Amino acid sequence: MKLLFIGDVVGKNGCKFLSEKLYSIKKEHGIDITVINGENSAEGNGITKESAEYLLNMGADVITTGNHCFRRYGYEKVFERENIIRPLNFPEGCAGKGICTLDFGRFKIAVINLMGTVNMEPLDNPFTCMDNILKNIDTPNIFVDFHAEATSEKKAMGHYLTGKVTAVLGTHTHVQTADEIILGSHTAYITDAGMTGAEISILGVDIKPALDRLRFRHPTKFTESSNPCFINGAVVTFNERLGKCTKIERLIVR
Repeated sequence: MKLLFIGDVVGKNGCKFLSEKLYSIKKEHGIDITVINGENSAEGNGITKESAEYLLNMGADVITTGNHCFRRYGYEKVFERENIIRPLNFPEGCAGKGICTLDFGRFKIAVINLMGTVNMEPLDNPFTCMDNILKNIDTPNIFVDFHAEATSEKKAMGHYLTGKVTAVLGTHTHVQTADEIILGSHTAYITDAGMTGAEISILGVDIKPALDRLRFRHPTKFTESSNPCFINGAVVTFNERLGKCTKIERLIVR
């Protein structure tokens, strides 16, 4: 089996470009399941019901999110869908849930959304949350979108979950890393899958306002870049009987 994971989709241009290319990507790589991080899919960041529906209609089986999951008005409606998830370690009582299980009859796949806490929001301990939820998952096919800032925390989670899950796929920094590996001959890992949006930009937004904020330290309004887009992600090949990864490939489509 093959799972396609698409890194953070940025704005309407990222969504549009992905919709134009996704079918051919899935056909070329023989993809069976598609997971897309959509936490920046709405114009101006965050996720809305409209941007989520757009991703689902183009072929997403599961949508993951991150620290912007509750940023937009009406987020409660977004997370009523079973296959749109938010980080597992948000406090109990928040809208939505942190895991989606897809039942294909002869096997199941669990997708978990998790958020780091180093230089991020002070959520529940992600390692403890994973310990707790793994006790209740009845499939060996487990894919984790770890939305985190610090490379060290992502690396630590990859090693912590080695042999326990099929893949740990990092998101949030919007910059694809070149460290894809199979840990312990079982678990696919990449520190960050990257982003889907304008390539010549600063994390998908126009260069000047982002640069001005860093240079002059005053508030600026970010605008989505209109430069040509690219798609970042990863393709994970796995044995669905064992939940074991046999291959991980970085994906870049321009």
